[in-house]
Amino acid sequence: MSKMAAANPAAPTVDYEHTFEAAAKEQSQSPLRFLLTLYKGNLHYLAISLVFFMIKHSPVFVLPIVTANMINIATNPSAHSTRELWINFIVLGISIIQNIPTQHYYISFMSRAVRHVEAGLRSALVRKLQQLSINYHRELQAGKLQSKVLRDAEAIEGLSKQLMLSFLPSIINVIVAFVLTARNSWTVSMFFLMTIPASVLIIYLFRRKIRSTNKDFRREIEQMSSRVSEMVEMIPVTRAHGLEKIEIDRMDSTLRKLQGKGYRLDITEAFFGSSNWVLFQLFQVCCLLFTIYLAYKGDIPVGDVVMYQGFFSMILSSITALLNVYPNIAKGFESIHSIREILRSPEIEDNTGKMKLPDVDGSFSFRDVKLVYPGNEHHVLDGVTLDVRAGECIAFVGESGAGKSTVLNLVTGFLTPTAGQVLVDGVDLSAVDLTTYRKRLSVVPQTTILFSGSIRDNITYGLRDITDEQVRHVVEMANLTEMIERLPDGLDTMVGEHGGKLSGGQRQRIAIARALIRDPRVIILDEATSALDNQSEHHVQKAMQQLIKGRTTFIVAHRLSTIRDADRIAVMKQGRIVEVGTFDELMASKGEFYNLKQLQL
Repeated sequence: MSKMAAANPAAPTVDYEHTFEAAAKEQSQSPLRFLLTLYKGNLHYLAISLVFFMIKHSPVFVLPIVTANMINIATNPSAHSTRELWINFIVLGISIIQNIPTQHYYISFMSRAVRHVEAGLRSALVRKLQQLSINYHRELQAGKLQSKVLRDAEAIEGLSKQLMLSFLPSIINVIVAFVLTARNSWTVSMFFLMTIPASVLIIYLFRRKIRSTNKDFRREIEQMSSRVSEMVEMIPVTRAHGLEKIEIDRMDSTLRKLQGKGYRLDITEAFFGSSNWVLFQLFQVCCLLFTIYLAYKGDIPVGDVVMYQGFFSMILSSITALLNVYPNIAKGFESIHSIREILRSPEIEDNTGKMKLPDVDGSFSFRDVKLVYPGNEHHVLDGVTLDVRAGECIAFVGESGAGKSTVLNLVTGFLTPTAGQVLVDGVDLSAVDLTTYRKRLSVVPQTTILFSGSIRDNITYGLRDITDEQVRHVVEMANLTEMIERLPDGLDTMVGEHGGKLSGGQRQRIAIARALIRDPRVIILDEATSALDNQSEHHVQKAMQQLIKGRTTFIVAHRLSTIRDADRIAVMKQGRIVEVGTFDELMASKGEFYNLKQLQL
């Protein structure tokens, strides 16, 4: 239509990460002020949108005036000419036709701001989720996080639209109708003012109930989202054990609770809606009687009855719209509370001002390290002291729960000691920028994590400028060559969600290839070969022997035969290191390691 319409709809760039988090951390800030903070840098778009709304909405204001004029002309033709009829008709026609372009610009400018903020809000949430500590993610179920990122962000977008499409237009309607009425008759305008206390009273009576039912419904939605996520992940286990009926009953129970919360919310909103409708219909009848009485006495022309009735209908419909939209606004405010729970969380991994290691040699020192999880008096680690030389391969063994994987989480910086220190190259790990430090690490976790891309994408995840030769090399080292050659698309074969199209051993070897291609200084292997068959394990072990030369390697293994070639083995029991030595030394001492080995024979 015009250059304005064709312009790039992108709003000015705003630092959403800091703007949104700063706003969220202000405890005293109301949800409405938080919402306005989200629109920082976009408020001029909203202002322009409101200007176009006033123009496009003008027929609503013009129609009662023109109708009254025409009735007054028709009832007193001697005092008016037909030219006046045509003027009123033309004015009304123009005001109606202009609605097409102005409606376009009204929605266009509003959408620019709303869509930009919606994307920015989700971006801020994603950034925050990447910063939150591993413990926070362990505590909060993935389904609830998804609900906040998807449903609550959408609800806030809906809140913005409700405010722009219903709330502010209704306020403008009320103000304009009142001003136009007051311009003609203060007596009638005072009657109109009586509707305001009535609307405030209805909101006051229902406000607490609506807020409470919205909060209950939102929490039940999050719980359902979490349960659905768990159910989908558990489908293979459910099918394998014939537990479909039990899982269906479990989900039905959750859905019934959600149904009950939703029903109570609907009933509350129904009473709220019907109460304000009945009240304002009574006001409408009273307004008609009042203006007819004034016309009957001769205080106002007959045509003005229609005009005042039109203005009063506009006021009542606007106030009714305000009251009807209030439950949706309450839902949006509840979603703001929900999202602020994430943005306000202090449990982040803050690397601001910390030392960025230019390189990592790979020497580690554990000095009387103790670790206790919050709310638990049991020591996961209790006085662990150990020095690991750069380039050394050290394995941790012991019973389940002995603290082996916890040591690896300390090395990666996922956990921080309750007491004691973990040093890397002589520097306390708590003073190190973990983001840059971890780029020198490669981790193969106990649970293989793949995303729904190709095999190549999973191996080169996060890396650029990786050549085909490099990929082929690590594929061979991880014993993947034969498997990939059998696939129709080779390295470009899609693995499915969580690698569901591959076997456990294949997924594990891809994870090993992902670690190999990073050519790390420090390698962390948490049961890295646990899912491999004997032949594959043999090939991977040979590859590992080449990989770990000159690199510090931490290994956790239950199959003790896989760590025979480790430089040292640390035996853990109840959070302590009880033995350290080579495979042969520990076997010869006939201590804890010897007993563990005997159990596997």
